[in-house]
Amino acid sequence: MSLYGMLRTGVSGMNAQSNLLGTVSDNIANSGTIGYKRADTQFSSLLLNSGKGSYNPGAVKTDIRHAISDRGPLTYTTSNTDLAVQGNGFFVVNDPNGNPYLTRAGAFTLDGNTGNLVNTAGFTLMGYDISGGDPGVVLNGLTGLQPVNFGGMNMTANPTTSGVFKVNLPDSAEVVTGNLPSANAADSAYTAKSSITVFDKVGNEVTLDIYMSKTSDSPAEWEYTVYDHAGATDGGFPYASAALSTQTVTFDDAGALTSTPAEIALTVPGGEAITLDLTGTTHLAAEYTPMTAVVNGNAPATIKDVTISEDGTVYANYTNGAMTPAFRLPLADVPSPDKLEALSGNVFSVTLESGAVEVGFPTEGSRGAIVSGALEQSNVDMASELTDMIVAQRDYSANSKVFQTGSELLDVLMNLKR
Repeated sequence: MSLYGMLRTGVSGMNAQSNLLGTVSDNIANSGTIGYKRADTQFSSLLLNSGKGSYNPGAVKTDIRHAISDRGPLTYTTSNTDLAVQGNGFFVVNDPNGNPYLTRAGAFTLDGNTGNLVNTAGFTLMGYDISGGDPGVVLNGLTGLQPVNFGGMNMTANPTTSGVFKVNLPDSAEVVTGNLPSANAADSAYTAKSSITVFDKVGNEVTLDIYMSKTSDSPAEWEYTVYDHAGATDGGFPYASAALSTQTVTFDDAGALTSTPAEIALTVPGGEAITLDLTGTTHLAAEYTPMTAVVNGNAPATIKDVTISEDGTVYANYTNGAMTPAFRLPLADVPSPDKLEALSGNVFSVTLESGAVEVGFPTEGSRGAIVSGALEQSNVDMASELTDMIVAQRDYSANSKVFQTGSELLDVLMNLKR
């Protein structure tokens, strides 16, 4: 065995144990860091070719790995924007320069300057804008993702475009004779009336008066007539303007609605064209009973808070009680998560060894669910780290003895020359 080889091996061993102590130090320091994945130091021997009569010492090869696929425990908070992934997958975030990364660190808050959801390391949460409908998802890339931003939604009004109006019309009602509501005469007669509130383009409330009049017994036939309440005379007929819609519907002998399509189409004054779905309306031996009267749209309001469901849908909650779906969060994954490159800020970058990124929505396939109001803690086990620290200290001391002995032998060799 060469003296140089022994010294080289001793130095290599000391460097390896220094790496181990470094990872242990990082792990202990980040034991309370949200989304941190512990670093492990793995060793393998480096053997050199040796002859039969002599041994040529090699060294130790060091490989630093991060236990990225090892999930940390969840702790629960009082903030809806604190997010954790229960299962497989990573949040997609961007750094300030727009570069995408993956992370499990979900302590997001609303940035008052930009309106973005940003985590404690300064990375912006990315999602798909669903305000205009379902997004087009690129399964093998991050195209189409946008910052989850509420800056432009703080004050908003949405016009009514659809609704549901479901009632029971009494089978025992008498057929209306004389002028029907569609005639808009002072003596117009009707069987039942209800009013609903809808919204115009700028968020003004518009009250619609809906009149229902039985016009035939066999088959059972009813006329729906809708007016703008603002044009009523002393709350009734005649109205200052013509009816917004007149629609006739029919029922079978069992009291089920047979008209197709079962809806009322009209245009809201100052607003959009809407359809009121009548599906589920019945004609039974009971009193006139409103069952469902729901419309979309809302008056101007400010955002009160944010709600995020387990499937990744992000809702803006307004002070008037409206909930508007704004974004949907994807979860990204790779075939080999432990081969991702760990970077500062508890984010990960895709590498050739990790495989290409795959994007999908939470709860789909093998992806986990998003838990709102929770955070994933570090997966560091303090007991194991302290044990590793003691082992590293012992091995470091042992390698230092090898190096010290080699140095002493070198001194002897130099003295022989003198």
